[in-house]
Amino acid sequence: MKNAETVLVTGGTGFVGMRCILTLLQQGYRVRTTVRSLASQPQVLATLRAGGAETAEQVEFVEADLTDDRHWSAAVQGCAYVLHVASPVGFAAPTDESAHLKPAVEGTLRVLKAARDAGVRRVVLTSSFGAVGFSHTDTTTETTEADWTDPGLNGLSVYEKSKGLAERAAWNFIQTEGGALELSVLNPVAILGPALSPHVSGSFDMLKHLVDGSLKAAPHIVLNVVDVRDVADLQIRAMTTPSAAGQRFIASADGQISMPEIAQFLRQHWPDLTARVTTKTVPDWVLKVASLFNAQAKTGAMFLKVNRRVSNAKAKRELGWQPLSTNEQAITAAMDSLIKYQLVK
Repeated sequence: MKNAETVLVTGGTGFVGMRCILTLLQQGYRVRTTVRSLASQPQVLATLRAGGAETAEQVEFVEADLTDDRHWSAAVQGCAYVLHVASPVGFAAPTDESAHLKPAVEGTLRVLKAARDAGVRRVVLTSSFGAVGFSHTDTTTETTEADWTDPGLNGLSVYEKSKGLAERAAWNFIQTEGGALELSVLNPVAILGPALSPHVSGSFDMLKHLVDGSLKAAPHIVLNVVDVRDVADLQIRAMTTPSAAGQRFIASADGQISMPEIAQFLRQHWPDLTARVTTKTVPDWVLKVASLFNAQAKTGAMFLKVNRRVSNAKAKRELGWQPLSTNEQAITAAMDSLIKYQLVK
């Protein structure tokens, strides 16, 4: 094997976690992954084999939950690195915010403590761009890893808030009681690209809502996207590059794309599927007024203000990373997956 070291990937059934496992296997690493139930093991192995993993059977599985102390010491034992990808908080709006924020923070600390005690060299935490740039509204400057989103920002989703709070807790842990454990953090923008299974990221919902017509008009929101394959590549670079310790890295393709542009792109390239994709746009003032009464519109109004001049220069400069997919290529691969797994009609 090219790399004899063992890497733990948390959340092996997830969209990003599965891609990380596949990429690690292709680079010759030994891989262990956590799943909430060992009943998912056959499906994960079948998915990895279908994705081209010739050594899928060598993946080890540990049943572990981010809300429970049990089994985490076994999960990290003998691992050189941990890619902490799993999150207990989804994209759906919860009824009780505090019930979701606490598990996100405590789950991250649970993984870090177990890694420290087992002598793991480095943890790479998957945070979110929502922890970096949502408070940055000055479009005359670039958004970089030096920026932080205010967790009290009006319109911030529970998912993004949980990511920000968990990342802050992780850095505090490393500074105060991390010992020799190193931490690197990835802050991806909206993750698209090809899925290995029907389990896709919440970012795919935007495409689903456009295709099924539930989004009646596209707001003038500008987005940054990144291909999941580029995220997995960046994970491993952050894992192995010595200077990445103590650093955070934005994962984003070059440039931006607006929701009206995405809608137009879908109509042009999938005309048989996109008859219901809206041709209408939402004036900014309408979204701002609606934000006074509707939580979803409140988030949209916040997005209108976010500076989307997002810099990925640090990852390129310090890790030698280069996103291979453009915005359009990431969207194309995501749409192909939605069609393949019959997630859109």
